[in-house]
Amino acid sequence: MTRIKKLTCTVFLLAVLGIGNKLSAQFSEPVKWSFSAENVKDNVVKLKFTAKVEKGWHLYSQYSTEGIARPTVFTFEKSKNYKLAGKTTEPKYVESTDEFGTDRYFESSTVVFTQTIEVLTETPFSIVGEIDAQACTEADGKCVQVGIDFDIPISGIKLENAIIADTNKDEETSISIENQEDTIENSSEIVLETEKSKNDKENPAWLIFLISFAAGLLALITPCVFPMIPMTISFFMKGNTNRKQGLKHAYFFGSSIIFIFAVLGLILTVLLGKDAMYIISTHWIPNLLFFVIFMVFAFSFFGLFELTLPSSWINKSDKQSDKGGYAGAFFMALTTVLVSFSCTGPILGAALIGATSGASDSIVFFISLLGFALGFALPFTILAMFPEVLKKMKSGSWLNTVKVVFGFLEIALGLKFLSIADLSSNWHLLDREVYLALWIVTFSLLGLYLLGKLKFKGDSDLKHISVPRLFLAIASFSFVVYMIPGMWGAPLKAISGYVPPMTTQDFDIERIITKNTKEVTTNNQSLPNRKYADILHFPTGFDGFFDLDEAKAYAKKVKKPIFIDFTGKTCANCREMEYYVWSDKKVKEILNEEYVMVALYADANFIKLPENEWITTPEGKTIKTLGKKNHHFQMEHFNENAQPLYVLIDADGNNLTPKPKGYDRNVENFIQFLQEGVKNFQRNYKIRHHELHHNN
Repeated sequence: MTRIKKLTCTVFLLAVLGIGNKLSAQFSEPVKWSFSAENVKDNVVKLKFTAKVEKGWHLYSQYSTEGIARPTVFTFEKSKNYKLAGKTTEPKYVESTDEFGTDRYFESSTVVFTQTIEVLTETPFSIVGEIDAQACTEADGKCVQVGIDFDIPISGIKLENAIIADTNKDEETSISIENQEDTIENSSEIVLETEKSKNDKENPAWLIFLISFAAGLLALITPCVFPMIPMTISFFMKGNTNRKQGLKHAYFFGSSIIFIFAVLGLILTVLLGKDAMYIISTHWIPNLLFFVIFMVFAFSFFGLFELTLPSSWINKSDKQSDKGGYAGAFFMALTTVLVSFSCTGPILGAALIGATSGASDSIVFFISLLGFALGFALPFTILAMFPEVLKKMKSGSWLNTVKVVFGFLEIALGLKFLSIADLSSNWHLLDREVYLALWIVTFSLLGLYLLGKLKFKGDSDLKHISVPRLFLAIASFSFVVYMIPGMWGAPLKAISGYVPPMTTQDFDIERIITKNTKEVTTNNQSLPNRKYADILHFPTGFDGFFDLDEAKAYAKKVKKPIFIDFTGKTCANCREMEYYVWSDKKVKEILNEEYVMVALYADANFIKLPENEWITTPEGKTIKTLGKKNHHFQMEHFNENAQPLYVLIDADGNNLTPKPKGYDRNVENFIQFLQEGVKNFQRNYKIRHHELHHNN
């Protein structure tokens, strides 16, 4: 029988006999403590906590977090007379591993812990606190509490030449030590966060720039940025300047994008706050405006009218051709940046959250923003140069065909912005099946146009179908066929980020089957009445809460960890995670069986909070909607404002993993993340359960 098994049997036997551990401890004192204080230099004093341990007994380390044995914890009362310098140190420990985990303890009969302090007064005072510790025997597995209160007198020290450490640093250390019990349970988190901060500071400027540059390039493939490519090409196709002048305009166009991102974006953030770009990307007003812009471009491409600059601008361009061309390029750059905010806003917002008021952090932020802007602008600049080459090719009706095809794409992708506005405001005008129906019709018409069955202004008679047009028509009709099952609830993973969530669809076969078989429950128990359950929804096959306090109360009842899903009705990446990752059989099983799920919608601003739930931020702003409340909670506690963000906690709010999980479509990574949370929850639960037995 292992040491842990012996311990379990002993506790059980004592419980049956009605004799608690406290009664046993009255007759055993295996550890005797003594305390001393030694002046090192100036105002620096070293405290020593010496434990004399009886032979055959083990005193446990401060970092004995993986097994069942309780760690040794030092707690110091707050005082203005001194500051803790660093953590409490201890001698080298021995590790012992069994099926329950790893215990770390000391084999020496004398164990000395040390804590350095800085004295801040010349008046004598005492350092008061307590030690919470446990000692166990190897022979019979008996464990007793060996904690003790301490009161160590300290003489006042002349502070004329004393060197006082940085206040903020010491306050952080003091807080860390005072909450050492929580810290120990989450020691891996603290170590990782410390290393992360250290690595962030050590990252050279060029690496930060390259990472941001790559992020800017990747932003081009997002749903709301991609359609700006045909707009750009079409705009520069209209130019009548020579190639040299066209290149100048293209360079100015790219520089304008960088300027707008780096300067105007920063000014906007200063005026509206760190979450300004997030608001722009999710609020219904700007997204409705983006939709109108797309429709205007589409109608122009179809030949309804020609987009031109105001006549006053044109007259000035005739007199000063350089200035006129530059004005048009800047306007196009401004349009590109504004429309792309719906996808780039959360990315920039996440970067802004990480920037603080410190000078070095501001420089890092500026480098990051500049890199992102350059990465975003470079491909557009190249595309702006491309039409000048196209103009040298043989002209013909194919140029009008390109414009018309782009017009269909503008309609299809412009609906994405209308969908965001609809979801953000909860209008229910563009539910999933309506959205898909519009796309099916749009791409069917595109296919017919490519086959020559439709004709627009400027098109010439089509005597035969070219091979490229044929293949484009096949692609268009194939896409239509792919979308048709979505009208009955097919997930359509390939376009999951472009269409409204499944929860907006009235007819969903999987949801109907799941509801009839009563498959969706949390921890095999029916969920109680929940806030917002009539308005907000989980993906098909899942269920949970929409209020964190309700989730915590339920999790405590069923003794399960909590899976927090920071999501949004307008979040494209959230839908991709749900369709690509959550749908995995193993992931679905873990989420439904091992966790209590809670979805915190960061854009549910159409839900007004009762006045007693309003929140006042440190800046003095009053939060009155559910979306802003959840968004504020995410930024305040996890320093992130982008969705999706997944956090694993227990019912008391303690984190179960070193850091949250963001967008990652790797299923194995997500499974490891979930399993780590379950393992840490079960370990912590065993520790607390064992402590409860001892206390009783």
